[in-house]
Amino acid sequence: MTTARISPVIPRRIGLSARMLAGTVMAALVATASPAAAQAAPLEPRVKKLESEMRAVQRKVFPGASDRFFEPEIAAPTATPTPSGVSASAPLTDLLQRVDTLETQITRLTAQTEENGFKIGQLEKRLLQLEEQAKAAAAAASAAPAPTAAPVAAGAGAATPRPATPAAASAAAAAPSAERVAAVAKIEKPQSADAGEDAYLYGYRLWEAKFFPEAQAQLRFALEKHPKHKRSSYTRNLLGRAYLDDGKPSAAAKMFAENYEKEPKGDRAPESLYFLGESLIKLNEKPKACVAFTELAEVYPEVAAGRLSDRLAAGRRNAGCK
Repeated sequence: MTTARISPVIPRRIGLSARMLAGTVMAALVATASPAAAQAAPLEPRVKKLESEMRAVQRKVFPGASDRFFEPEIAAPTATPTPSGVSASAPLTDLLQRVDTLETQITRLTAQTEENGFKIGQLEKRLLQLEEQAKAAAAAASAAPAPTAAPVAAGAGAATPRPATPAAASAAAAAPSAERVAAVAKIEKPQSADAGEDAYLYGYRLWEAKFFPEAQAQLRFALEKHPKHKRSSYTRNLLGRAYLDDGKPSAAAKMFAENYEKEPKGDRAPESLYFLGESLIKLNEKPKACVAFTELAEVYPEVAAGRLSDRLAAGRRNAGCK
């Protein structure tokens, strides 16, 4: 009987002791793991912040770049389930690996940024060299001597270097002969208080003496220096005639048309229309010549029936006007 009472009590006491021992072990495990968890907890937000800033740096340094040059996003190592029995320091190890990844990416970005900065510096240096070369070229162009045609046009007694026809070429070459220079020098230059009038008259005297290239240069000079002078209509019309007499009907036609268009009420506008028709005939543009003659008759009927009547009639016959 005594043995029957004692046997159930022994297992109960043994179970209580086992439970107490298990609780002690669990408490020890928790106490052991708590330092590692305490270390990992503050590192996690810091690593996430670093990763976020890293992405921002990537987007700033490489806007629109592709995966061929860098990883667009920093992917944390894939978390694997921690099997039971693994040390509680595994989260800390994972964070350290992610920090290593960030440091590697920052190193790559730093190197790429330095390389880009070097390339930009080279481009800026090259741009400065090109700008200096352009300035030097512009300075050289501005310092180049001007053509000699203008001084000749000033009526200094020299001939222009480019005659238009073979006949003129034999008399006035690029370097005029001493005889031609002497002949031109004999043409008297007007000397009065009206420089514009003098320039036109000297051109007229050269044309009248059949020094057509010299007359052209002088009359161009007169137009450039005195474009608003009262003789401008005379000057353009005479310049056209100098071209026409020198065998340059195309240049003559342009000058006659310009004189008519710029000064339709000018003293020599009717004559310019007539000589425009004559120039067009020489260019084998007879229908256009008839248009010019018709314009003359309609716009200046008194002149067409007066001082230009005989010339106009002959011109219309030569052009075959109806």
